[in-house]
Amino acid sequence: MSRPSATLTLTLADEAATVALAQRLAHLLRGDDAAERPPGGRIHLRGELGTGKTTLARALLRASGIQGRIKSPSYALLESYNISNLYFYHFDFYRFSDAQEWQDAGFRELFDENAIILIEWPEQAGTRLPPPDLDILLEHAGTGRRASIDAYSDKGRLWLTQLTPSGP
Repeated sequence: MSRPSATLTLTLADEAATVALAQRLAHLLRGDDAAERPPGGRIHLRGELGTGKTTLARALLRASGIQGRIKSPSYALLESYNISNLYFYHFDFYRFSDAQEWQDAGFRELFDENAIILIEWPEQAGTRLPPPDLDILLEHAGTGRRASIDAYSDKGRLWLTQLTPSGP
């Protein structure tokens, strides 16, 4: 992956702070003010086990209006959702043992510009994935977490300007 064009680091004191970050991201991804931002985007979620990747993904999906049970795609590799013609694809590549598995699975066709794509463990697909708009690295930081958010596109840079530490 190329170098990020912008970076933001946030301290997430607890799970509630992770959920609040997800809610702010959901607003941006949905394109609630579509004149400024069309909906859709790609987010890579990285970090060790237990750092909150799935918590952040589930909270983002819930804040986007997904009703009912939100399953982890750990075994199925993909869970998909649709709300008002906006498609959400939640991938988990933890179980990949070879980067070629991503391509063999035929997921490339789902990478629509207007879909919301969340990928846990993107590094398991090697360099085969298209670059994300945002790459979020979650790390343990005392009793909380640190989120290092890197933008790799114009859309990602726009989102970072709106994810200020003074937000909810």
